[in-house]
Amino acid sequence: MVRSVFVWVIAWLLVLAWPVSVCAQAQPLASDVADLRLERADDGLYLSATLQFALPELAEDALYKGIPMFFVAEAQVLRERWYWSDRQVATATRHLRLSYQPLTRRWRLSTSTSPISNTGLGVVLGQNFDDLRDAVSAMQRISRWKIANADEIDADAVHKVNFRFRLDMSQLPRPLQIGAVGSAGWSLAVTRNQWLMPEAAR
Repeated sequence: MVRSVFVWVIAWLLVLAWPVSVCAQAQPLASDVADLRLERADDGLYLSATLQFALPELAEDALYKGIPMFFVAEAQVLRERWYWSDRQVATATRHLRLSYQPLTRRWRLSTSTSPISNTGLGVVLGQNFDDLRDAVSAMQRISRWKIANADEIDADAVHKVNFRFRLDMSQLPRPLQIGAVGSAGWSLAVTRNQWLMPEAAR
């Protein structure tokens, strides 16, 4: 009798614990590059990617208080050399600024090839969103971003592309920069390396 009760209790505990473990395993990684594609074209090399990340909790809290957050996407193109270290042939950087307007309750995502300042100088492309999830989703999709010119890529050589997307801590207000040092609540960095094979090998 005691043994049957013990078995029954263990069975119920396993049933209760099972959904929790399944949900935990089903959760995606907090930060990852779900897909990264390189495309050769007549005028250069293009990168497309789908990112998976969640905004750091402290960054999201600061956004709702009207403090803009800055992000940087970086791509480094290296040419493989068997006799020496790989040679850098091209780099590309994309700057993003995400801000919230409390009066209109709208989100604005600005994109530029140079650091975005509050002076309004430089070429900046902007998009407006009604929901934070839509704004983050737009940041997570990179479509046909030109990262190198055609004359920088050798058709018969192997190249390596190092991609990184991160929260730019250097553009946080000074008090936040001091508090963010070593804090996991501000951490956001997504990286991926991809090989570009010679055209003849494709």
